[in-house]
Amino acid sequence: MPKYFDTHAHVNFNAFKDDADQVLEDCLSQGAWVVNVGTQKDTSVQAVEMAKRFNEGIYASVGLHPMHLFSQHVDEEESSFHTREEKFDSDFYTSLANSPKVVAIGECGLDYFRLPSGDEQAIKSKQRDVFEQHIALAAKSRKTLMVHCRDAYDDLHKILKKERSKVGKVIIHSFIGGLEDARKFIELDCYLSFNGIVTYKPRKELKPGGSSPQLYEVVREAPMSRILLETDCPYLTPEPKRGQRNSPLNLSFIALKIAELKKMPAADIARQTTENALAALELKTV
Repeated sequence: MPKYFDTHAHVNFNAFKDDADQVLEDCLSQGAWVVNVGTQKDTSVQAVEMAKRFNEGIYASVGLHPMHLFSQHVDEEESSFHTREEKFDSDFYTSLANSPKVVAIGECGLDYFRLPSGDEQAIKSKQRDVFEQHIALAAKSRKTLMVHCRDAYDDLHKILKKERSKVGKVIIHSFIGGLEDARKFIELDCYLSFNGIVTYKPRKELKPGGSSPQLYEVVREAPMSRILLETDCPYLTPEPKRGQRNSPLNLSFIALKIAELKKMPAADIARQTTENALAALELKTV
């Protein structure tokens, strides 16, 4: 069994264009397994092709991020880029999902934090519709659902409560919601995945660059059986590496912070979250 499992990484992104395979080889040599997550057609294909170059320990998730449903400029603390509008091509993603190296569908979901200009209700409605198409694909392909959510936990809960029985495992990636949000998703048997944000100093209000005011309490209360680790690299580099390119090799810093909050040995956090990841992604070790 690997020591760590990064359930949500983007080594398939351009930030790693010169050394992606070397980074992944280093991860494997240090006992870390990785799921590279696609956010649209190109990055989904890259995630699958990357996974196929490794026998074990490197996997892919394929899907269309809600940001890529529209053309817009995104400018945040750790990234600035333009999204390219795409339509969700179910046949295309179904074909990709047929690969045994694909363990999840997504990154899909709702993002009300970065809405483009236009009819807000129509934009949100389109996000919800495409998310439900991903749920249908996850159900058909019998893959785990990899969910992105920002400023939309109420709508996400409504959809998952209605559709939950259709899919097997559900991962809420980069969870930054409050205690009540966490409790609702745990009741729906979802996994909550935490990244470098948990190492940041909490802020009174949720803003880019800080952690949720309630995030520490969420980590303390969440059952260990529902917690996963991720990096979301190359973004959200944990302290004390903040300011550098993130990679799955930084998982230990996230595990250390969760261990501090849980008052548990870091080795136990690593072991339990890895066991959780294997279960969440329905993977078996040799």
